[in-house]
Amino acid sequence: MKVQKFTLIIAPDPTEEEADKLYGIIDDGTLATIADIPQIHFHREATTMDSAIQSAIADVKSLGLDVLRVEIEPEAIASLA
Repeated sequence: MKVQKFTLIIAPDPTEEEADKLYGIIDDGTLATIADIPQIHFHREATTMDSAIQSAIADVKSLGLDVLRVEIEPEAIASLA
């Protein structure tokens, strides 16, 4: 498996309790709020970028949070080809 790197932009900004629950579910992501935009930066092991993103979205949604978009660094996109 390969480590897939991406960021999920989420809403709303998690409460402290939601953040604690999130870290109980994921151990491969870091929650941050940058310029008032809540996001989780992932380094997820998966065979494909698609499967990594889908599983991360499922984890976030299981807490009742919404995923607004996925951000991927250009070098990660180039490696998909």
